[in-house]
Amino acid sequence: MDWGKGILLTIIAFVAFIMTLVVISVRQDDIHLVAENYYEKEIKYQDQIDREVSASALDREVLVYDGQEKAMILDLPVGAKGSLQLFRPSDARLDKNLPVEITSEGKTKVSLQDLKTGYWRVQLTWTENGVDFYEEKKITI
Repeated sequence: MDWGKGILLTIIAFVAFIMTLVVISVRQDDIHLVAENYYEKEIKYQDQIDREVSASALDREVLVYDGQEKAMILDLPVGAKGSLQLFRPSDARLDKNLPVEITSEGKTKVSLQDLKTGYWRVQLTWTENGVDFYEEKKITI
């Protein structure tokens, strides 16, 4: 085989490889954004920073993960309202958003038994005495 045929075969193999990568990337359908409305969230990010500062000023840990019971323990006062978002970075179809309203004294348990094992980000946003708070935990189930 001479040099001409070798170069031609190399170019053909390279083009076939690139075309294979293009076909694979076009067929991929499970690409998920971190948030659907990320632009609006970016504009309101100072509010998010204020919520995080308010939560860090509290003298208690509000969001605790109990690995043995596979549950989140919320330490919120009576009358607190908010939402608990269970965010799966690798698959947005598994995300859950649970409303939280505290009506009784003591710590509240939220079971995570039905979640798929793996890495999760648990985000708690709540209002307590007219002040907004935000806390986030990264857990592995």
